[in-house]
Amino acid sequence: MDLNPHNDRTVASRKHNLSGALDDQLEEIVELGLMRHLREIDSPQGVNVQVEGHECLNYSSNDYLGLANHPALKEAAIKAIEKYGVGSGASRLICGNLRPHVELEETIAAFKGTEAALAFSSGYAAAVGTVSALLGRDDIVVVDKLTHASLIDGARLSGAKLRAFAHNDLQKLETILKWATRLQGEAVHARRILVITESVFSMDGDLAPLKNIAELTHQYGGWLLVDEAHSVGLFGEQRRGLAEAFEMHDDIDIHFGTLGKAIGSAGGYVAGNATLINFLINKARSFIFSTAPLPAVSAAATAGIRLIQSEEGEVRRQRVWSLIDHLKSELLVQGITPPPTQSSIIPIVLGQETRARKIAAELLKKGIYVPAIRYPTVAMGKARLRVSMTANHEVEQIKLLCHMLGETMNEFPEGWTDEDARPA
Repeated sequence: MDLNPHNDRTVASRKHNLSGALDDQLEEIVELGLMRHLREIDSPQGVNVQVEGHECLNYSSNDYLGLANHPALKEAAIKAIEKYGVGSGASRLICGNLRPHVELEETIAAFKGTEAALAFSSGYAAAVGTVSALLGRDDIVVVDKLTHASLIDGARLSGAKLRAFAHNDLQKLETILKWATRLQGEAVHARRILVITESVFSMDGDLAPLKNIAELTHQYGGWLLVDEAHSVGLFGEQRRGLAEAFEMHDDIDIHFGTLGKAIGSAGGYVAGNATLINFLINKARSFIFSTAPLPAVSAAATAGIRLIQSEEGEVRRQRVWSLIDHLKSELLVQGITPPPTQSSIIPIVLGQETRARKIAAELLKKGIYVPAIRYPTVAMGKARLRVSMTANHEVEQIKLLCHMLGETMNEFPEGWTDEDARPA
C-alpha cells in the first residue's frame, strides 16, 4: 500500500474534491447573478482610468477630493522610500515603528482633535482589531444594520452579544439599550456596551442622526464608536467629518476612519484618548501581529491630511458639493429621481441583481465605469449603481454620465431579467 501522501493519484484526487465542492458553490453564485470578477486598472486613480485596455470615465472611486494621484502625496511617498526604503521590516512592536508611522499618528490626532491615534495597515484591520480588543463574550455590541461589514466582523470576532437596530431607527436602538442595561444589572461582572454607527453610510450615502445616537448611548452607559470613513474631507469647518459639522466631537468615544478615501492613501485609524490607544497597542491583535504599514503609504497619508486642512482642501471640498448639485440636476433631466442624500455617494437603486449587472456592463461598453453593487454588499433585491463624485470631475462629464445612464436604463427597464435576452 502506498502511504505517500504526495503521490500523483492522491494529489489529483484531493484537488478534484476541492474543486468539485467549490465549483458547486460558484455555480450557485452565478445563478443568483452575483458572480464577481477582478478588472485590471492600468492607470492612476482619477476621472479617466484604463479598464482592461479601454479608457473610461470613472464614477466608482472613493477618492473624493482627488488626492490619490496628487503631486504632494506622490512626493511624500517618494521621499519616504528614498530615506526608509520600501518595507517596514517587522511589526510596530518589534522594529517596524518608523518615523513616518509616528508622524502620521501625531497628524491624525491633531486633525481629529484627540489625545492620540493609532494607524493600522487597513480599515478592515482597524475594525476587527479594535472591536474584538474592546469587547468580550460578557459584553454587548449594538450596530446599525447598515454598518460596514468590517465592524460587524469585529463584533462577531469579539464574542460579545451582537444586536442590530434597523437603519437609523432611534426607537429600536433605545429598545436594545434598555435590554442591554437590564442585562448589566443582572450580571456578576459589569458588562460593556458599545454602539457602532457610520456617520455617512457607504452604500446609501445618507447621514446618521449622530446627536440622537450619542445621547441615547450615553444615557444608557454605553460607548460610541463612529466610522467617519466617508465624511472626512467633506464635512466640518476643518474637514474632520460629520461629528465636527454637528459640533459634537466630544460626544464620540472612539473616532474611527480610513486613510484610503478622501485622504488619498491607504490604511485605517482609531483616534481617542491616550488610554484607549495604549490599550489597543497592547490588545488589538490585527495591530500586534501585522507587519507595519509601508513607510511611503504612511508618509502619503500624512501629506493627504495636511492638504485637506489647507486652503486647497477647502477649495476641493466646495467643488465636490457643487458637482453633486450638478449631478442631481442632470439626473432629473433624464427622468431619474436622485436620492435625498447629502454626501458624495449617490446610489441609483435598480432592484434586481441581473438588471444592475447588465446596465453596468452596457455603461462600461460606452466608456462609463460605475460597477453594480449587489448582495451581500447590499440587501438582496436592492442592487444599485453607486455613483461617487470627486473634485476632479467636470460638468460636461457629469452630463455625459447622466445621458448614458438614462439611455441605458430605458434599454433595460424595471423588471428586465436575463430571460429577456435569450432567444425563444
